Amino acid sequence: MLNLRWGFSIMFKKKSLAAVLVTTAAISIGSCFSAVGQSVVAPGKKIVRVPAEAPASPRFSATQVYLMRGFMNVFSLGMDSLAAELRRVGISATVDSYTDWQEVAREIAANYKAGRRGPIVLVGHSFGADAVMSMGEELGQMGVPVSLIVPFDGTYSHAASANVARVLNIYKSADAKITRGPGFHGELTNYYVPDADITHLNIDDSLRLHMMVISKIRGTQIGGIHGSRNIRATALRATESTR
Repeated sequence: MLNLRWGFSIMFKKKSLAAVLVTTAAISIGSCFSAVGQSVVAPGKKIVRVPAEAPASPRFSATQVYLMRGFMNVFSLGMDSLAAELRRVGISATVDSYTDWQEVAREIAANYKAGRRGPIVLVGHSFGADAVMSMGEELGQMGVPVSLIVPFDGTYSHAASANVARVLNIYKSADAKITRGPGFHGELTNYYVPDADITHLNIDDSLRLHMMVISKIRGTQIGGIHGSRNIRATALRATESTR
């Protein structure tokens, strides 16, 4: 919103000029108020109209990563280290408990509707992996596109929703595989971790897997505005289909 402010400051340095200054200020104030809502005209220039309010427009901002810890919010601390690694390379990241996923989803939707249109990335481990898949579906019902979801070994299988562009599912248990849900036309990768020393309890701590995820997240930034628009159109169609 463009705000027009008029401020007048009158300094009386000599008593003999007081009456003149007061008169001049009164004339100036009257002239300024009479000009409100009118066109600004300069000699030899075209008329310039100053709108009272600028229309809101989407802002394609930076990638935002939301990470979800698993059981009791004391395990899955690999989500915290991954968030720190993301911040070190200039990517914004927050970490929450899986129990807060609905509140976080509402926050994401509010930011999106306020004009923050940067890529949205959801990452979670164990119960947190289940939570980010539920978040993706919930955001689709609110018309919000999701650029990438990365579940680390969820506790059961999920279907990717239509508003999601990419899913990188990192798993140990076959029960944690992700399938294509109705309307999903994005990229789906089920990556089985063969390492014998990696289990459900420490899969979120693997530096190698962290590097894989960071590389994937950086890939969401390359798509740019056009990719975001395509995902948003898909999300809107998904919202309409649920009404």
